[in-house]
Amino acid sequence: MLAWFVLLCAQLMFGWVRASELTFELPDNAKQCFYEDITIGTKCTLEFQVVTGGHYDVDCRLEDPDGTVLYKEMKKQYDSFTFTASRNGTFKFCFSNEFSTFTHKTVYFDFQVGDDPPLFPNENRVTALTQMESACVSIHEALKSVIDYQTHFRLREAQGRSRAEDLNTRVAFWSIGEAFILLVVSISQVVLLRSFFSDKKTTTTRVGS
Repeated sequence: MLAWFVLLCAQLMFGWVRASELTFELPDNAKQCFYEDITIGTKCTLEFQVVTGGHYDVDCRLEDPDGTVLYKEMKKQYDSFTFTASRNGTFKFCFSNEFSTFTHKTVYFDFQVGDDPPLFPNENRVTALTQMESACVSIHEALKSVIDYQTHFRLREAQGRSRAEDLNTRVAFWSIGEAFILLVVSISQVVLLRSFFSDKKTTTTRVGS
């Protein structure tokens, strides 16, 4: 019985919905597109977030196989969009950083296609689930929530680290600039004070009688 329970719980590691999850670098003046084959009637969700770079914004565009724009946002830091495929074919979603002239971005996206498959082949039967099956389903849902929380916390940690490193760089350059200005002012004051106390040569003119 215990071995059977462990086997059912092991299915939690393989019962995920089909999804594409990626973190990639998006250079300045660049555009990156991704493609996904989807069947009609499939529910999909696109979620993205800019992790590092500039003002943490990016352009996003989603098109169906006919080129119809399903979703389009400009300079978004993060967003989520859910839709149901109206036809079979290859859907395209693109991220653009073409508005940025010198700042590259790091972008994370998660594209989920379809619903979770049932944990048990006969989960939709009329009879109620057994206590063990109910426990497996509860663990399955809890683990999905844990994975979502871990993903968002990792993104927030990476974004916070990027902000901290950028602030540290700015403080370092500001400190170097202040030190240079202080050195120039100190040298100028020393030169000025020496000019006050330096011996000045006087010229004497003899007036003839």
